[in-house]
Amino acid sequence: MGMSVAPSEDAEGGGAAIAEINVVPLTDVMLVLLIIFLIAVPVVIQTVPLNLPSVRLVPTVTKPENVSLSIREEGGQCQVFWNLTPVSSQELYNRAVERLEDLIERMGGVENMTEDDLPEVHIRADVETPWRCVGGPIFMMQSAGFARVGFISEPAPGIGIQRL
Repeated sequence: MGMSVAPSEDAEGGGAAIAEINVVPLTDVMLVLLIIFLIAVPVVIQTVPLNLPSVRLVPTVTKPENVSLSIREEGGQCQVFWNLTPVSSQELYNRAVERLEDLIERMGGVENMTEDDLPEVHIRADVETPWRCVGGPIFMMQSAGFARVGFISEPAPGIGIQRL
């Protein structure tokens, strides 16, 4: 580093120091560091693209015509409960068809129903329940005519529920 001295106009011939800083070396160093960080950051941050569902914790509003299913696995066998009554696959299908037919009859026919009038299926399943136990009842309820199938879950401890 050097210091430039301006010529003096006084008689002694000494010079006064110039109070300016050469910023060119500082700028060069900063640009090199910027380039290094721009190259290094994408290597350090490894991401995997995921499409996660956006979930809001909303209290469940249950209409009387909704169906509540509970599913669990015990001893390697899948057990499905309609409310609190255990049902087989065929009984599940028959009850679902009967429930929709009764609702359509009470509404005065399909032409008098709107999408809001259709009942929903609410499924509760244990965390340990394998997907094969949950997929069968979903398929049965959809084949019976239920278009809306939802899952009832509990929020993780410490997560507050936002009231809408």
